[in-house]
Amino acid sequence: MISREFSPRSVPARRFAALAATAAVLMLAVFSGCSKNSSSEVSASPADAVVARVNGVDIREGDLALAEEDLGAEMANAPPEAKRDHLISYLADIIMVTQAADKKNIADNPDFKRRLAFLRNKLLMGFELQEEAKAAVSDEAMHQTYEEAVQSMRGQEEVHARHILVESEDEAKAVLEQLKAGSDFAALAKEKSKDPGGSDGGDLGYFTKDQMVPEFAEVAFKMYPGQLSNPVKTQFGWHIIKIEDKRTKQAPEFNRVKDQIETFLTRKAQTEFISKLRKSAKIERLDKAGEQSKN
Repeated sequence: MISREFSPRSVPARRFAALAATAAVLMLAVFSGCSKNSSSEVSASPADAVVARVNGVDIREGDLALAEEDLGAEMANAPPEAKRDHLISYLADIIMVTQAADKKNIADNPDFKRRLAFLRNKLLMGFELQEEAKAAVSDEAMHQTYEEAVQSMRGQEEVHARHILVESEDEAKAVLEQLKAGSDFAALAKEKSKDPGGSDGGDLGYFTKDQMVPEFAEVAFKMYPGQLSNPVKTQFGWHIIKIEDKRTKQAPEFNRVKDQIETFLTRKAQTEFISKLRKSAKIERLDKAGEQSKN
């Protein structure tokens, strides 16, 4: 449950990766009409072999990688050879349609130019944020973040609980009576609970106090293993809680949360970079000029 410690609100890193791929493929399409030899204006490395040629325009291994990122989950489960065929076909279609558009001078359309400029800016934004992330994510920074998180959770108590969630207090009281009479908690949760976790016997696993709504947590953390609660009301309904175990929270090993820490530092660096730019930028809302002059 360490994900909460390494999950700040920020700009998702995946969004920029997907954005970069999409924009890059679109740029590839634009440039394919400008060159007879390559689908990209970027100089190819020796390892970036030509895999196909469409009306004189080369498709390279690097182009396939961009196309695969652009298509995302659509290609996830495809067999390698089928995936490769589909990616080449996808890029070939882009090149052919782009060449047809060039013959009509569609690139001169003001709306196209505006959208192209917008995509260029977003692509540059993604690359710049990736650079900020690279500078921030070091082995030293990752270990320091890990140690700070471990210190913050040291001595923190967590409980392992089950619950049964019902609509009314009367239903909760009836459930409690059945449990006191010897009914199995997990079986009754599967039968009575309206919570999706009811199918798992109402098992909530281990959690810390701040991970539950206050009304639920206040009761749960005062109980002892094996104890049943009286009906507890929260925004979700009425609960009967059973405590399975209590323990001091154990910090996970560094390698188990390394990826989470990297994501945390990436998003933190990107968010702080954008915040810094906002503070120094002059942003004028011309659509609210009248309101600003009054303030």
